[in-house]
Amino acid sequence: MFAHSLRDPHVIGVLAAAVVCVGAVVTWLVLRRRPTADEIERERRALLVRSGRIIDGTILDITELETPPEPGQEREIRFVLYKYEIGGVVYECSQEVTALRDYVNPTELRLSFPCSVRYDIHRPENSIVVAENWSGLRTTADSVPTRPLSKPRKPHASAPVQ
Repeated sequence: MFAHSLRDPHVIGVLAAAVVCVGAVVTWLVLRRRPTADEIERERRALLVRSGRIIDGTILDITELETPPEPGQEREIRFVLYKYEIGGVVYECSQEVTALRDYVNPTELRLSFPCSVRYDIHRPENSIVVAENWSGLRTTADSVPTRPLSKPRKPHASAPVQ
């Protein structure tokens, strides 16, 4: 068997290297740059735009900022509450859109309007209606093309009853 002594230069070198490695890892963990909440949310939206599926939904409610706008300014939207259905399950979600004020036109938002929702197929509750480079908000309720109505039929002239 090998007997190691703390006075052995190899043992001292190994211990010193281990202390340096542990110190480097601890320093990295303490000093590393952590993403902010806004960066995490931006990355979540980007992931849903890249890989999310699209489904039809409905705008349920719009929450404005508490501070009233000054005269001549547009109102600012804080949250958009929407719902959508996947596989018989109805999801009601909200998205904070204060950081996306350049992409959301408050004058075009209407309650009960249809919208497009992007959702994660593995976690359907993870969804968005607007992002930096995509918007599911629609400006009209009839954005889905419909078949034109056919001309009304004229009633058949029936033979006079005698």
